[in-house]
Amino acid sequence: MVKTGLDNYEKQVLPLLKNKKVGVLCHASSINRMYEHIIDKVIKSGSVHLSAIFGPQHGLFGQTQDNMIEWEGYKDPKYDVPVYSLYGKTRKPTGKMLADTEILMVDLQDVGTRPYTYVWTLKNCMEACAEKNIPVLVIDRPNPLGGIKRDGALLKREFYTFVGGAEIPLCHGMTIGEMAGWINEREDINCSLTVIEMEEWNRAMTWPDTGLPWVLPSPNMPSVNTAMVYPGMVLVEALNISEGRGTTLPFELCGAPFIDNEKIIHELSKMKIPGCAFRLHNFIPTFHKFAGEYCSGIQIHITDYNLYEPVYAAACIFKKINDISGMLEFKDPPYEYEEELMPFDILSGDSSLRMTISDSSPLNQERERWKNDIEQFNREFKVFSLYAS
Repeated sequence: MVKTGLDNYEKQVLPLLKNKKVGVLCHASSINRMYEHIIDKVIKSGSVHLSAIFGPQHGLFGQTQDNMIEWEGYKDPKYDVPVYSLYGKTRKPTGKMLADTEILMVDLQDVGTRPYTYVWTLKNCMEACAEKNIPVLVIDRPNPLGGIKRDGALLKREFYTFVGGAEIPLCHGMTIGEMAGWINEREDINCSLTVIEMEEWNRAMTWPDTGLPWVLPSPNMPSVNTAMVYPGMVLVEALNISEGRGTTLPFELCGAPFIDNEKIIHELSKMKIPGCAFRLHNFIPTFHKFAGEYCSGIQIHITDYNLYEPVYAAACIFKKINDISGMLEFKDPPYEYEEELMPFDILSGDSSLRMTISDSSPLNQERERWKNDIEQFNREFKVFSLYAS
């Protein structure tokens, strides 16, 4: 039975927190197997003083629906402690926010895709704590996609933003604890970092193998299936097509009023893209892009997760939409606090995939480039791996 770091709270975590003033960075998914939230665990332990609560994008309990919907802090009426937003005018904790904290404990559920902002909030916190000599304690959790699958380009340093701050693949195959270790050393943060490791988790496990309860970590991540397609379909956020927000299948669906989905699916089927199938599924989003408009849609179905390449599969969709409709457009900045770089580039890792989709270059060249970069990444990652295959 897989146990997260929080499932081992009494044995591994509490001894490190006793008689300390503890700040907690968490969200709705910060629960154990018994559905107990980390804040309640800290309060019930008695010997720990909860000094502050910090929340990432989408609010402390996932209340803000879309990207760039900022939220501001408040005083928690139940626990009488300050709740600080790290997705608003402040994204890195200030000295004032950390003034009453002796150790910062972080418990965030990541989804295995580089642009998911929670790990970059963690990075900001690690930097702030390093400056104040405050130790950081990370509660480790499974990567829902497992610890083996990697796909997409490595992020180039000149494309660092709030949706990516380390040279890792788009689909990265790390737990949040492993990412913390990688970032701490490779980005020269050098904070005092402790990771509370999981028990009985191995790299071959996807989320269903863990038996753990799924609590959506953000409003448009309702299921594990969503997380599995997300490494590629997150790129739709930077295109003039819908990623299915405003439907019950965000990121599993994509579409627009102007595409010929039957022709696109026919062409995709001839490509024999591994591990997935494409099906016509039209939809009318209730909000976001094309709200209230009839969209010709495509749904991705994963047929063999071991073979599935989420970034490559999504790139094939975009390429065919562009080739057939001639109307695919890449959105201009701003995007997630970045005012100059193209949104598609900061999500994908560099400008190469955008240029390949736009011109006649074959996608397989991109695919091979990713594979070569990932092989090098795998070699470098070995010293940061906390779990066996």
